[in-house]
Amino acid sequence: MATATDTPTKTAAAKVNGSKAPARARKASVKSAAKTTTAKPAAKRAARKPAAAKTPVPQSTVDKVAARVVAAEKGAVSMASDAAHSIKAAAGHALEAVHLPEAATSVAATVRATQSRLRKAMTPAKKPAARKATTARKAAAKSKVGTGTVLGVAAAGLAVGIAANLGRKAAVQAPSVMAGDWLEALKGEHKAALALLDKLAKSTPEQPAKRTLLLTQLKHALGKHAFTEENVIYPALREWGDKADADALNHEQGYQKQYLYELDNMDKAAPEFAQKVADFRADLNAHIREEEDKIFPKIHAGLDEAKNKALTAAANREGFKLA
Repeated sequence: MATATDTPTKTAAAKVNGSKAPARARKASVKSAAKTTTAKPAAKRAARKPAAAKTPVPQSTVDKVAARVVAAEKGAVSMASDAAHSIKAAAGHALEAVHLPEAATSVAATVRATQSRLRKAMTPAKKPAARKATTARKAAAKSKVGTGTVLGVAAAGLAVGIAANLGRKAAVQAPSVMAGDWLEALKGEHKAALALLDKLAKSTPEQPAKRTLLLTQLKHALGKHAFTEENVIYPALREWGDKADADALNHEQGYQKQYLYELDNMDKAAPEFAQKVADFRADLNAHIREEEDKIFPKIHAGLDEAKNKALTAAANREGFKLA
């Protein structure tokens, strides 16, 4: 049975025990809370650090410089494409111009202006902002930025090459253009082909290199000439009503190509080479005489001035393609 003295003692003990236990619990909870609050920011900082490492400040600089370089290179490609079109247009006007020297001057001026524009288009890649980022460009060279550079330089080189080739073609076609009339132009081309055959006939077996060069020139001259006749003159002859002569002339030119094929594959020092050249010249001259003396004058007289002028322009355009 509990006494009066026991109750206060137990109560005091209970108070003492009760006060200590909650105190420990509270301390533990405070410590755990402190650990929790300090651990969470640390985890957040740890999570943020890798993200910052993936996008450093220098990377953004590389991207900006690379974008500027690519933009400049795209501009150069576009400029080169426009330049090629302008040069082709100038050459086309030259073919149909009555005064070829003035037209040639126009083409030359267009070429010079094109080269200047291309140099200006490529200049941005050399400005101070781009020079400061040389290291960045080298790092980006492994990516598609290098492709833009190659395209820009290739486009600029292409435009210059087109200009040079068009100038050469204009020079080759110039005699026919200056003739002013399709029949006179064809007569001049006939004369040039026979002159090459005469030089080939005068060459000796000890001059195989000279024979090869002359034969190459003859193949080019007759190839361009035949291309013009077969694509413009003979079709016009059929349209005019002389289908039989057009077909016969086309057939004869097939055998001219056969002569060229055989001479090209023959030993240039062989004794029979000279005889083949002589046979070729005789057949070609007969073909030319038929065209110049019998067939072409009839159609030329049968067409009015406007149609002859149109035929002349068409013949010049076609000849220019293979000039």
